[in-house]
Amino acid sequence: MAERVAPIVPSVSSMKKEEVENAVDSYLNYHNDSKEDHAALRKSNYAAMINHYYDLATDFYEWGWGQSFHFAPRFRGENFYASIARAEHYLALKMQMEKGQKILDVGCGVGGPARSIARFADVHVTGLNNNAYQLKRAAQHTERMNLQEQCDWVKADFMHLPFEDGHFDGVYQIEATAHAPDKVACYKEIFRVLKPGGYFGSYEWCLTDKYDPENPKHREIKKGIEEGDGLPDIATTIEVVNAMREAGFEIEIEDDRGLTHAPTDMSWYYCLEPGLSPAHLQHTWLGRSVVTYGLKGLESVGLVPKGTSRVQVFLQTAAIALVDGGRTGIFTPSFFTVARKPLDA
Repeated sequence: MAERVAPIVPSVSSMKKEEVENAVDSYLNYHNDSKEDHAALRKSNYAAMINHYYDLATDFYEWGWGQSFHFAPRFRGENFYASIARAEHYLALKMQMEKGQKILDVGCGVGGPARSIARFADVHVTGLNNNAYQLKRAAQHTERMNLQEQCDWVKADFMHLPFEDGHFDGVYQIEATAHAPDKVACYKEIFRVLKPGGYFGSYEWCLTDKYDPENPKHREIKKGIEEGDGLPDIATTIEVVNAMREAGFEIEIEDDRGLTHAPTDMSWYYCLEPGLSPAHLQHTWLGRSVVTYGLKGLESVGLVPKGTSRVQVFLQTAAIALVDGGRTGIFTPSFFTVARKPLDA
């Protein structure tokens, strides 16, 4: 299990206490479509929206999830952290990473996958992120694990990568480009900085072919995922594949890794399902209420900033919608692709 460096209680330590409530209001306004559709606003202001989201949510993620902010299905008997590492190592294997290669992690979070892959494949990973607080956490974790020689961090927007053409041997993203306002433009930037013959590995959040835009429940689930996870929109698997091809990639693997293949396997959303065990009680109505009102109590005595409980509420919205998306089969967080930049590109 990775060393945990997170607050004792979920909080928002990335900003001053007096800034939190305004940040929550600003973030939620991007998703308030009650009077007018803000979809265009979410795409045009995606960088500000995402920064608000991760400034508010990062400590909650680390507190409840660890250092790798992504999903993975689990084998029976496999613990949560082992399943997360397996998903990362699988990516490195399918990208055919070789010792000493320069790899780019697009949207690296606090660097959990980058450190895991750097160790596993003996490569150098550059983590790119547009959120200063997450990069600060990434640097702290990396120094603690003595991986400074294999990992470095760059603050930049993945729609405008600050690297020369053909700079990297491989590029990957794990549930990060779901935040991209334009998939084709994002993938073209990745294509540009990748060497000819290099691989782009991706776990993408997608709507599946079971999603029906005319179904009100399906639209409600989609909206809940977007609001709770800082997304401007959610693409379908077909749209993702077409966008990669339009960017110039040759796709070698397409696979929904979110699907379980044996009756004993646990779903990717298993860890978010409500239940009576200690690990699942927090996702019941009672557990969610205890956390929310507990945080409100801590707000009232000044131990956490005002607005912290509201962050917990929109993260609860995400958890509920993700479980519903998984159960109905209309959503996957793990649409896995490996695409290659042609040698003559």
